Amino acid sequence: MPSESDILFEVMTPLGFQVRVTKDYWELIVSIKHPVMAGREQDVKMALEQPDEIRQSKSDENVFLFYKSERARRWICAVSKRTNEREGFLITTYPTDAIKEGVQVWHK
Repeated sequence: MPSESDILFEVMTPLGFQVRVTKDYWELIVSIKHPVMAGREQDVKMALEQPDEIRQSKSDENVFLFYKSERARRWICAVSKRTNEREGFLITTYPTDAIKEGVQVWHK
């Protein structure tokens, strides 16, 4: 379990679980996976806290895709895994021009 000082942010989702992101894992996302997300922590927090839509992954029922509209046909997607009733963690985040398939489980 990461210590308090290792956590970059932790937010509550509309699905009732918190999503945690460590500083080290955020660095991995923005340096290797999706460098375009560097400096966009606030956008990711908003996608998790106040999404426009949430979809459940087709391949893992504990993975959810949180979409927040940026402009016409552009979204921030924050992908999170729920580990138990109250907790989860960020898998990745990226800008997208399409909402993926999967069951819509929440809509604004």
